[in-house]
Amino acid sequence: MPPGISTLAADAPELSAANTGFMLICSALVMLMTPGLAFFYGGMVRVKSTLNMLMMSFISLGIVTILWVLYGFSMAFGTDIGSVVGWSADYVGLSGIGVNELWDPTTIPVFVFAVFQLMFAIITPALISGALADRVKFTAWALFIALWVTVVYFPVAHWVWGSGGWLFEMGVIDFAGGTAVHINAGAAALGVILVIGKRIGFKKDPMRPHSLPLVMLGAALLWFGWFGFNAGSWLGNDDGVGAVMFVNTQVATGAAVLAWLIYEKIRHGAFTTLGAASGAVAGLVAITPAGGSVSPLGAIAVGAIAGLVCAMAVGLKYRFGYDDSLDVVGVHLVGGVIGSLLVGFFATGGVQSDAKGLFYGGGIDQLTKQAVGVVAVLAYSLVVSGLLALVIHKTMGMRVDEDDEISGIDQVEHAETAYDFSGAGGGASSRKAVPAPAETAVAAAESKKVDA
Repeated sequence: MPPGISTLAADAPELSAANTGFMLICSALVMLMTPGLAFFYGGMVRVKSTLNMLMMSFISLGIVTILWVLYGFSMAFGTDIGSVVGWSADYVGLSGIGVNELWDPTTIPVFVFAVFQLMFAIITPALISGALADRVKFTAWALFIALWVTVVYFPVAHWVWGSGGWLFEMGVIDFAGGTAVHINAGAAALGVILVIGKRIGFKKDPMRPHSLPLVMLGAALLWFGWFGFNAGSWLGNDDGVGAVMFVNTQVATGAAVLAWLIYEKIRHGAFTTLGAASGAVAGLVAITPAGGSVSPLGAIAVGAIAGLVCAMAVGLKYRFGYDDSLDVVGVHLVGGVIGSLLVGFFATGGVQSDAKGLFYGGGIDQLTKQAVGVVAVLAYSLVVSGLLALVIHKTMGMRVDEDDEISGIDQVEHAETAYDFSGAGGGASSRKAVPAPAETAVAAAESKKVDA
């Protein structure tokens, strides 16, 4: 993602109505991804947690938007301070930015770049929420979002994309968020769940997705919005790089769906809708950092590898005993690591930059840089996120009470239920509590294998 850098007055670009319009559309597409994520996660939980899962994504739209305007954009993309964070007084409150002021060296206004980046900042903490289903106080979650974006996301975004950021200056390639978004969120999810612990009944009670149609709807919205997420990250349409990224996004995602389903059929004997949706997200995650560096054939490899490895990784929670409720670690952390590292193998040197991967004669130089970026973001986010969760957990408490978790977090935290059957004409029996459905075939198989 090109940073803002100074240009000579004689070479200064002019505002492009076409690029500006394109980027506003891309911003809207990325915004749509957060409600899409809410549906994706909401369908994967049990009935009694549906609304809470939706709200954990939606609240990010409110909190992060305000913080981004107040100081987040300045921290992420302001003048570099020590290669770790930015700050510009003109960006505080977005008050010192001219209406026609361009984000150098692009042809779009600073306001357009700021709102596009805002949508990235919104969805990243929302991704974390999937690992915490069923058991986190809504007030504690809201506070965690505010603290996390301030001390983790805003600085990491500067490292990766900001002019002067240390990973950017090193030459780490992250086209649209493999490190800053997906590794960042996945590592944070792991850090938090290690602090707050497992759901009651983990590996024992049935925890199957209550609405696979909602899951598929959410996956479709994510896939659709991801074209704005990825293709828009080149900030214009002048040289065709964004078009390559658009194609690679589709190609890698399709390959990941097929790889996940093939693995699932061989391992568990069925092609599931949940597997198709999860495979799509794994492919989207992996191509996000790599799509501007690889060819369409390389995108097939990236997607297929991600689909296979992520399908294998989601079962690790049963083996190691960490309760990653909706596979944020297995898909976003693992997928982000895969996509970021594969740049070092499949970069052609002919799209986003002239950096070449190992398979194209570039040696291990780019792979080494990618590994540094992966380790740095993963370690920082894991440790700081865990510390933030620990502080909240020890002060106001991060988990709901045991009785509230068992009875259902929706009613306790939001005084609502996702589905009201009282008017369905079924009499008193229709108003009885809905029994928890059985565990998924995949999860049950993994759990039994470990217990054995």
